[in-house]
Amino acid sequence: MTATEKLQNDTPRVIVSAAERLAAARRTGTPCPPVRDLLGTEDVAAAYEVQQRFVDDCERDGARIVGRKIGLTSPAVQRQLGVDQPDFGVLFADMDVSGLSEVPVGVLLQPKVEAEVAFALSADLDGPTDLETVRAAVGHAVAAIEIVDSRVAAWDITITDTVADNASSGLFVLGDNPVSLADFEPISTSMTMSVDGEVVSEGSGADCLGDPLIALQWLARTAADYGSPLRAGQVVLSGALGPMAPVHPGSVVRAEISGLGIVEVSFARGDL
Repeated sequence: MTATEKLQNDTPRVIVSAAERLAAARRTGTPCPPVRDLLGTEDVAAAYEVQQRFVDDCERDGARIVGRKIGLTSPAVQRQLGVDQPDFGVLFADMDVSGLSEVPVGVLLQPKVEAEVAFALSADLDGPTDLETVRAAVGHAVAAIEIVDSRVAAWDITITDTVADNASSGLFVLGDNPVSLADFEPISTSMTMSVDGEVVSEGSGADCLGDPLIALQWLARTAADYGSPLRAGQVVLSGALGPMAPVHPGSVVRAEISGLGIVEVSFARGDL
């Protein structure tokens, strides 16, 4: 028996089946039914096992982890999706589309956008996680747009569905104005996001788990609990500051986050 076969045999069948269902959706570009029929709606640890299988598969294929994203931090987003707690996913280098003039839509299934504060870490967060230590680990903050996506049909998700699906991660765009926390207070920021010139989302730093730094603190503790602590050099998308909004081929998204400036992303025309 090979090591892979032994691992398959030692892994609960529901974990394997959920991972295979989501992998097929990614491979074919066809959204799949939710995985809560396999995982239930409360076993978040099992959902993170599914997520880890995806991460392991990506790394075996040469993908490079560059950070994490925190999801479900905004009360507005929690209400939109019917969940009541945050989650996290893994960011890979090829998810960063900051340098593209247009985002190709063929890699997305059913995208939505969120405006966020992103943190670039200058120190590991694998020890004490009081807010002072968390703040000191941030090299700088930058405005960001996260392009979330779901492999689950019609975004019909519970907390276990989205966790298993790498926290509904898609792509992300970072602004080009890094600011030290000596000059920027995340809790005090305000955000306005527009799609094609129409304001679709507004919020503040206080709408992200009470403070984006509290969100980062939650992530540091949770990631360490799952055996994969945050490391210097990683970027963390700290979570939506307001409601998420759908986008379509040809959409232009503009987010302004006070103290950090403006970040924009354009989507190529074509078919999703």
